[in-house]
Amino acid sequence: MESVGKVIKSFKHELADIYPSTEIKSITEIVMEHYLKLSKTGLISQADNILTDSEIRNFENVLNRLKNNEPLQYILGETYFYDLKFNVKPEVLIPRQETEELVDWIIKDNQKNIPLNIVDIGTGSGCIAVALAANIKNAVVSAYDVSIEALKIAKSNAELNQINVQFIEKDILRSTNLIENQQFDIIVSNPPYVLEKEKNLMAKNVLEFEPELALFVKDDDPLLFFKAIADYSAINLKEGGYLYFEINEAYGKPIENLLKDKGFKNIELRKDLNGRNRMIRATNNMH
Repeated sequence: MESVGKVIKSFKHELADIYPSTEIKSITEIVMEHYLKLSKTGLISQADNILTDSEIRNFENVLNRLKNNEPLQYILGETYFYDLKFNVKPEVLIPRQETEELVDWIIKDNQKNIPLNIVDIGTGSGCIAVALAANIKNAVVSAYDVSIEALKIAKSNAELNQINVQFIEKDILRSTNLIENQQFDIIVSNPPYVLEKEKNLMAKNVLEFEPELALFVKDDDPLLFFKAIADYSAINLKEGGYLYFEINEAYGKPIENLLKDKGFKNIELRKDLNGRNRMIRATNNMH
C-alpha cells in the first residue's frame, strides 16, 4: 500500500533527471496541497497516511505527465497570480513572475482612488486585467484578445474571482486606426515578443505545450505588436495617460526609441527581480 511519504519519495526519484531538487520539492508540495489539502507541515505529520486507489491514480497521472515535460499548471488546470487563483489551459500562457511585477508597478502607480479606465491588450488568461480590477479602486477594466478560447478562459477567471471585466474579441494588428468611443487612462500589454529564432533557447515545457500565438513574433519584425499598440495608444490613450508593456529583454532600447519616435514622453525602462530589462512605461502627449 502507498503512503504519502512513499509518493513524495517517488516524485523525488522519478523527476530527478528533469527538474532541480528545489523545484521537485515545490512541485510535490503544490500537488499534495491540490489533491490532499495537505500543508507543508502536514506532509511531515501525515507521511504514513495510506492513500486510496483513486488518490494513487491521480499522483501516477501527474507524475507521468510531468515526466513528459507538461507544465504542472496545465496538469492541475490552475495557478496563482498576484494572490488570485486562475484557471489555465493550453490555449493561454501560464502567468509569469515578471508579469506580476508589471502588475505591481501599475497598481503602485495608481493608488489615488480616482476613476480609471483601463484596457489590457492580448489578455490571455485575463491575469493582468483581473488583478488590476481587483486591486485598483474605481477602475473600469476592459480586455482584448484575438483568441475566442482565450477569452472564454479569461471570462471564467473574472467570474472565479468575482471581478467585473469586459472582455472583447479584437485583433490589435487590424485595429490600430480605430478610434474607440472612450479614452483610456491606462493601456497595458504583454504581447508576443519571443523571436522564432529563440525557440532553440526555450525549455521543452514551454515550447511543446504553451500557445505559439501568444509567444512568438517573426524574426524580421520583432516590434510588430509594440508598433501596433503604440499607434492604437496614441489615438485612444488620454493625454498624460500611461502605456505599460512587458518586453523582450533584448529589445528595451529599440522599444524605448519606438515610443520616443511616436511622441510618447517620460519613458522608463525597468528591470525585473533578476536584473533584466523586462518592462517599460510611457505617457501619452499626443493630444
